[in-house]
This record gives sequence, structure tokens and C-alpha cells, in this order.
Amino acid sequence: MLEREVLTWNDVDALIDMLIPQFTHSFDALLMITRGGIVPGGILAEALDIRYVLTAAVRFPDAEGVEKRLAWPTFLQFPEDALLHDRRVLIVDDVWDDGRTIMTVRGRVEQAGAYPEMAVLHYKPTQSLFPKHQPDYYAAITDKWIVYPWELRRGGEMVRPITPPLT
Repeated sequence: MLEREVLTWNDVDALIDMLIPQFTHSFDALLMITRGGIVPGGILAEALDIRYVLTAAVRFPDAEGVEKRLAWPTFLQFPEDALLHDRRVLIVDDVWDDGRTIMTVRGRVEQAGAYPEMAVLHYKPTQSLFPKHQPDYYAAITDKWIVYPWELRRGGEMVRPITPPLT
């Protein structure tokens, strides 16, 4: 079982503060990947004064092994090509785990004629299915199961983190 790290909102602020200086140019648009990219994407959009903010939702079928690597995604939500064409787009997600989601979104953004760059709070190179690729910007490298403050289950008097999947 993966070691779990539960983050606070202060931890997230510190990660965002590590990302911001890495951006050496402006972006025409920010594309947040749901669900994990919504919070860091919103914070970055505000901090970088990006007002053209879009969302993408991608779902992969449940699969294991080779089937997982070959599974074809469904785009539940994605901006029209005309909204992306000829723009420098910052794609934001919380974590690059195996990289399937963000790389799929990146490919679709490129197909729309845009210029994508990828940013995540956490990068897991040992888990990545894309050894020749990595995020353009990341705040930390980890091999832990990260629980972000927006992922905490809330109910009654108790707040407890979501349990990671068994691996």
C-alpha cells in the first residue's frame, strides 16, 4: 500500500508558490482538468491573471494491466476547437500519476491547433506511462498517495481522508 500524505490548505499555497515563479511567459488560456485541476487551476488563473478559463473532463474505463494502457477515453466535457485554436494554453491538474489524463488532454489541445503546456502540483515519474514526457511545470516530485484538502470526506463530526486504492 502506498504511503499517504494528507495536505493542508497551507501546503497547497506553498506548492502554488513554487509553481508561479516557473512561468516565464503569459498564457492565452487556462484549461483545468476536472476534478483535481479545478482548485489549483482556479488559484493559478487568479494569480496569473488568466481570464480565459476552460474545463476538460476525461473518463477512462476501469481496466488493469495492458487493457489499462490501451483503454480509450471518453471526453465528458471539452472546449470546442475554435476556443483553443492558436492560443498558448496552460493545462492544469493536481497530480501526474500515470499521466494518461493530462497527456490525453494535451493531445486534444494540440489537435485543436493550440500550444499546450502542462502544470501539476505533484509529479510521480515512477508511476508515469510516458517516460519520454513530463509536466512542463510541477511543484513537487513524490511517490506517495497525495490527499488534497478538497478530497477530504466530510460528514458528522469527523473528517477523514479518502483511502487510496490497493496496489
